[in-house]
Amino acid sequence: MRMNKYERLKQDLLQTGTGTMKCFGNSMLPILTNPSLNTYRRQDSYSVGDIVFCRLNGRYIDAHRITKIDGQGRYLISNNHGRDNGWSSTVYGRVIATQDKSGAVRVL
Repeated sequence: MRMNKYERLKQDLLQTGTGTMKCFGNSMLPILTNPSLNTYRRQDSYSVGDIVFCRLNGRYIDAHRITKIDGQGRYLISNNHGRDNGWSSTVYGRVIATQDKSGAVRVL
């Protein structure tokens, strides 16, 4: 059975604690470029400002920011332009580095 890129990253994070995935879109500009190759790391906890890979309302969100954390340990996931996607309690990993199409790498 062939896994999509989200399932592959999820599996890598659960098994090894790190993984990479190419992401597309403009929702995280100018922090993340379109496209970007992001490196993720699984953590025990996440903070406001972290850019994360998560599951929200039955779909994967590959690189959006945590903007709030509630008292039940849920995270408000938002893009970099002020749009809230919703609350998630399932975060798989945080972006720790990003590579743009020219090959330049930035550690986050």
